[in-house]
Amino acid sequence: MGNWRLGVLSTRSFLASFLQALSSLHPECEFIFQLEEEERGCLQYVEEQGNRSTEGCRPFWDAVVCWPQAAVGESVQRACPAIFSLFKNKTGSVSRNCTSAGWSRPSPPYHIACSVDDDIPEQSYFTTVKLIYTVGYSVSLVVLTAAVFILLLFRRLRCARNFIHIQLFITFILKAMAVFIRDATLFSNDDTNHCTLSTFTCKASVVFCHYCVMANFFWLLVEALYLNSLLLSSFYHSRQCLWGFSLLGWGVPVLFIVLWIGSRLYFEDTECWDINEDSPYWWIIKGPIVVSITVNFMLFMNIIRILIQKLNPRLIQFNNSSQYRRLTKSTLLLIPLFGTHYMFFNFLPDYFNVNLRLFIELCMGSFQGLLVALLYCFLNQEVQKEVHMQWLRWQVRSYGVVSPAAKGSQMDTPF
Repeated sequence: MGNWRLGVLSTRSFLASFLQALSSLHPECEFIFQLEEEERGCLQYVEEQGNRSTEGCRPFWDAVVCWPQAAVGESVQRACPAIFSLFKNKTGSVSRNCTSAGWSRPSPPYHIACSVDDDIPEQSYFTTVKLIYTVGYSVSLVVLTAAVFILLLFRRLRCARNFIHIQLFITFILKAMAVFIRDATLFSNDDTNHCTLSTFTCKASVVFCHYCVMANFFWLLVEALYLNSLLLSSFYHSRQCLWGFSLLGWGVPVLFIVLWIGSRLYFEDTECWDINEDSPYWWIIKGPIVVSITVNFMLFMNIIRILIQKLNPRLIQFNNSSQYRRLTKSTLLLIPLFGTHYMFFNFLPDYFNVNLRLFIELCMGSFQGLLVALLYCFLNQEVQKEVHMQWLRWQVRSYGVVSPAAKGSQMDTPF
């Protein structure tokens, strides 16, 4: 009897570890709750059967399946728990024989009948995804911080365009920090059951993460609005206009986050607020994000339409032809980075092709800040020229001369 109990416990241990790996990326605590509910129902059944006949094999819960009362010589068959069907297209069944010595071992064993071993690559997949997005956010955090420092350091780079870029960089930085804080709060300790964890710290980390993600999407929207304004007109962006952009990027997410916090406190104050499946209040956050992605996509389609019209050789004037060509190049390079890839999943169910969704939203999304920093800052000709000029000035102050190679590179630097 001791051997099969060890086998059952190892099966449940693997199940718990697998769900923990899955939940660290996309919480599925309702599955664990389902298993616990089945256990409570089985124990209640065992208690009810306790006062009845003691002949044969008594009912019991083996940590995975509930086995009923059976007579000696009877064979009982039970299907694998429904939880396994969530990861496999079909599940098998397990049987036990009631003997004079008690219940026999499960046949076939759970790990064979329920295809548990086949799920090990899935666990490895989720672990790999977490490793990739951790590396992605770490690299992005360092590069984005350097980009913000460069844009703030040089006075000639301080303009409305770079002001908006800096705010976008900051949202990517906060988003990376929020992911690390959330993981450290919810998943740093293997003994922590995040499905029942309900503390102020964990709720605050989830709220902060949601706000950073929402602010990031809204500043992507601001970037699209700003690019459209540059193409439609050449008006000067006053301080009031920048205040309006700031209110949209930082203030509007605060409004929806506060509404969501209030709804969770009064109507759905459960666990750590990190489980939002089938919750109508989740749309307080998801709805504005979906709208911002849709509007952003429409704005970029409008940018392409305007550029196609303005790049017509018969309509381009000599004075502004280079300006539009430069703007076209930078805009087309930035289109894939402004959330257009989210349009694919925008109106699909949350659990449609989970593996692909995780890869795009977590792995690719973690490097989005790095790509934006490279294109907006480090590969920007204006930034490169200013850094180069500062380097030349430092050489003059330090050595009193400038090397011929530096002069040549200064002349070759495009504006």
